[in-house]
Amino acid sequence: MKQLSHYDIKNQHKQFPITIVCDAIRTPENIGMCFRVSESFGVSKIYLHENSPAVTNSIVKRTARNTIKQLEYNTYTNFENTIQQLKDEGNTIIGIEITDKSIDIQNFNFKNHKKIVLLLGSERNGIEKINTLDYSIAIPMYGKNSSMNVIHSLSIALYEVTNQLK
Repeated sequence: MKQLSHYDIKNQHKQFPITIVCDAIRTPENIGMCFRVSESFGVSKIYLHENSPAVTNSIVKRTARNTIKQLEYNTYTNFENTIQQLKDEGNTIIGIEITDKSIDIQNFNFKNHKKIVLLLGSERNGIEKINTLDYSIAIPMYGKNSSMNVIHSLSIALYEVTNQLK
């Protein structure tokens, strides 16, 4: 067994009908990692709130590596208008959030939805306007902690979504 380098790996390039909406994420590292993870899983587009760290931020750029150039992204001002526009375009809005109506991510059938928006809440408050969601999914956790980093949650969700859609 030998470890492979980036030059040895030939990924299957595939884009999925998945859009990420970041609801007021404030940490530059999380914005950068959102790009990096999203590009790895073939996400189509990312929406960032205007108050989130910009893609020109040095920490965002360093964390994202080159993926900012490889992914389509937009900045939005009005959350409700953006979500309504995405719904009008045929997207199902799915929040990665613990609610009283959350469905275990492993029990959610992503194949039933042609276009998917994964909505990420802020690091501190989660998704503030949960009434905008069509569905809420939760990742089962078995430790004492009741939450995890927003990008860790995104990574797990993207793995499950793309695993079902591929």
